[in-house]
Amino acid sequence: MYDPQLVQPFRDELTALGVQELMTPGDVDTAIAESGTTLVFVNSVCGCAAAGARPGLRLSMMNEKKPDRFVTVFAGMEADATAKAREHFAPYRPSSPQIALMKDGALVHMVQRQDIEGKDPAMVAKNLTDAYDAHC
Repeated sequence: MYDPQLVQPFRDELTALGVQELMTPGDVDTAIAESGTTLVFVNSVCGCAAAGARPGLRLSMMNEKKPDRFVTVFAGMEADATAKAREHFAPYRPSSPQIALMKDGALVHMVQRQDIEGKDPAMVAKNLTDAYDAHC
């Protein structure tokens, strides 16, 4: 587990946007089971989360169409909640960061670390908004 003071700014970056933190496996199952669309953001301390994923998410939230809910788990912090979220992401392997778009409990779009690393926030946002336009 990381130092909670170290990760707090990374948490705050998402919660300030209205993204709900999921702290337990039960929280994850409840959020994903809701009808409609849910974006699940696996937050991370890595550089590509800071450089592309979190800023890309922020930009994507300006799209006209967007998920009904935005939720997050933090890899390396809430291990059980993160593992539970990743159970819903099959057949994709775990990555950090990782962004899943769920619709009525089913995975409809996945953004893996390799889709984020080395990409600017606008490219990450475009990946997400294309998914929102198709599924939301």
